[in-house]
Amino acid sequence: MPEPYQDLIQIFNDTFSSSTNTRLIKGDDEPLYSPASNACDYHQIIFAHGFYASALHEVSHWCVAGKARRLLEDFGYWYMPDGRDAEQQKTFERVEIKPQAIEWAFSVAAGKKFNVSADNLNGAAADTITFKENVFQQVQQYLHHGFPVRAQEFIDALANFYNVSLPLNITQFSANATFNHSETVTHV
Repeated sequence: MPEPYQDLIQIFNDTFSSSTNTRLIKGDDEPLYSPASNACDYHQIIFAHGFYASALHEVSHWCVAGKARRLLEDFGYWYMPDGRDAEQQKTFERVEIKPQAIEWAFSVAAGKKFNVSADNLNGAAADTITFKENVFQQVQQYLHHGFPVRAQEFIDALANFYNVSLPLNITQFSANATFNHSETVTHV
């Protein structure tokens, strides 16, 4: 059974709507970050199909994006869809390490399971062990040096809502993640 996403929307919007003019929105199709425009006066993080993991993943990209990138649709990133060759997959994984490490922390703060995702079902086989290790190493760096400011604010809000003890520590991450090829929707 899918995780209910309504609480997540409320937690995000209560935390960031006023301070950053950004709202988390359930989408029907592909995820998208849409900056404020003439059509909509607030920034939108649109996550796929009401999937809880998609919402956490899209918020993690927003937390990594700098001020200039947050003014661009999808933060100005390229996104090559499923079916990437080996070199394209390596590039994809390099840009996914930090967002997936942050998403993992969000999952821990919400008391949810996290799935590392290579998001390439129809392409070259990914080196899933190395990718997961790289994400785990990034988690360790964040725990030691601190998460980006917005990420930490959201971690705090999630942990408060779900009654998870802070600060997060490495033992909360060791057995929490699995590698899932299909369940987690990812998009840059």
